[in-house]
Amino acid sequence: MSDTLPLNGAELRAWRAVIDGSWHLQTRLDDELRADTGLSISDYHVLVLLSEAPQRRLRMGEIASRLVFSPSRLTYQISAMEKRGLVRRQPCPDDRRGSEAVLTDEGLDQLRRAAPGHLTAVRRYLMDDLDEAETEVLTRVFTRLQARLRQTR
Repeated sequence: MSDTLPLNGAELRAWRAVIDGSWHLQTRLDDELRADTGLSISDYHVLVLLSEAPQRRLRMGEIASRLVFSPSRLTYQISAMEKRGLVRRQPCPDDRRGSEAVLTDEGLDQLRRAAPGHLTAVRRYLMDDLDEAETEVLTRVFTRLQARLRQTR
């Protein structure tokens, strides 16, 4: 640790702005989504991933990887969603050792009902404060960061 360079003032301000802003944004979006729909932000993201997947199904490992969830956290998440009829779990047809989460019609309906309000909140709390250049910079920075972090897992 002694050879680690400390962050300079600008780097420290940027780091804290990212962390604090991200936590506040995530918490606000989760609180509003829960109040309006009963879905958590994690529920919503699972539903989005499944709705975009071929045949509305993904391997559990793929979901865990994309959401950066541990296997146990994803198992808990999917179990809770399964109890509410949003998803169902089934063995992978090509590999019986693995399992897939499958979006149910009820889950798709819930997502469709939740999406407009959630996207309005995303616009209100983030996108409306950004100009086009800032949007492009955020996209570039976080796309690059995500790719680098996925390589190092």
